[in-house]
Amino acid sequence: MAEIVAVILNTKSGRIWTTTPDTIVYDAIELMAEKAIGALPVVVEGRLVGIISERDYARKIILHGRSSKETQVREIMSAPVTVTPQFTVDECMRLVSHRRTRHLSVLDGEKLMGVVSIGDLVNSIIAAQAHTIDQLHSYITGGYPA
Repeated sequence: MAEIVAVILNTKSGRIWTTTPDTIVYDAIELMAEKAIGALPVVVEGRLVGIISERDYARKIILHGRSSKETQVREIMSAPVTVTPQFTVDECMRLVSHRRTRHLSVLDGEKLMGVVSIGDLVNSIIAAQAHTIDQLHSYITGGYPA
């Protein structure tokens, strides 16, 4: 049975850090650094309207010589790539690869449930593979430790 996004979200803190379109980019980047996260959902009145990532900052502020202290999030945010909690890790990996994104916003209807990163997905895959290896090892050795 393939792991679903809801399981990944359950392993995270449960706190969803967000920003608004009117926030100054510098403040959004500062929050990302403080919380050790790579992206922030952009929310208006509880509704997801975009996402700002370190990649947006690098490509739309730094490379264009703009000031992060004089630019609002709305000017550089990206359209969010969304999934539901029932998406599988494999479906999400195909989506991040196809859409060339590193963060997926998880929506249940219109409610923002969290964000999963490509790192979250890779960690899930590694854990599943380690479990499979352990099971195979146990089967091969007849259930006895090596």
